Amino acid sequence: MKVLILGATGFVGSYLMERAMARGDEVVGTHYNATIENRDWRPFQDRLSRCDIRYREQVDRVIARSCPDVVYLLSAQSYPALSWDVPVETLHTNVIGTAQVFESIRAAGIDPVVVVACSSAQYGEVAEADIPVRESHPMRPLHPYGVSKVATEMLALQYHANCGIRSVCARIFNTTGPRKTGDVCADLTQRVARIEAGMQAPVLAVGNQDTWRAITDVRDLARALELLAECGVAGNSYNISGATTYRIGDIVDTLKAASRVPLEVRTDPALLRPSDEKVIFGDSSLLMAATGWAQEIPLRQTLDDMLSYWRSLLASEGGAG
Repeated sequence: MKVLILGATGFVGSYLMERAMARGDEVVGTHYNATIENRDWRPFQDRLSRCDIRYREQVDRVIARSCPDVVYLLSAQSYPALSWDVPVETLHTNVIGTAQVFESIRAAGIDPVVVVACSSAQYGEVAEADIPVRESHPMRPLHPYGVSKVATEMLALQYHANCGIRSVCARIFNTTGPRKTGDVCADLTQRVARIEAGMQAPVLAVGNQDTWRAITDVRDLARALELLAECGVAGNSYNISGATTYRIGDIVDTLKAASRVPLEVRTDPALLRPSDEKVIFGDSSLLMAATGWAQEIPLRQTLDDMLSYWRSLLASEGGAG
């Protein structure tokens, strides 16, 4: 299998790269602004090509190099909070970049399956009666990132309808795990590890604790994306969501109990967003029916693995210093 992973030095992409290599696939990845530590993508650096998907000539080069059977389109500005600060950059990367990828595939005359990373942020605020949210629910995003992902999906589906490109859209709900940065579980586990290491005061800064999230481990997500490449129906969109919702405050309590040193929990106003969905929870029944996928890794294991990751990283940095 020839596999192209656009965004291989991102959180999800790095796991897909490792899995493809372990299977013996002929895999090429791209990097631009890595969102994981150098040590986490160094094992596959010889398989990477530098590519900013906003620029067609760069995309053309990597498509020509890989001639892929499967493309995972993961390259994006993927942080909702950051999209408030850089809305134009977010739209340019996520929307124009998506169009450039599909134009390059069309011009190359190849016929890959293209699994497109979309987002639960497309739905926006969902009424309690409509939770868990299904794929048929209207999309009313609350921030520029969510808007960009609506456009990403619409582009993917119109290239399927009009050009026959085999696009499969994955509406990814909250996903976390080792290597993740910029989400609540990653931020909290990193702060706990830093407190344990004496790198900051024993105060765990938190934002809004009264939201609820269904959370999937990245290793379960990577498996879902691979199954969609194999079994997903082109032109369809699939939710990938955890099966259980967790109150953020309860996650905070779990991490406080797991800390190796006493700490105080304190709300930091700077961590509160202008708008924040009360509950994010998706119905994954379409995905499960199409692929047989089911969530396997419990949240407590994910949090334990994330704490271990940050402890190990901080210890190695301390040793290097």
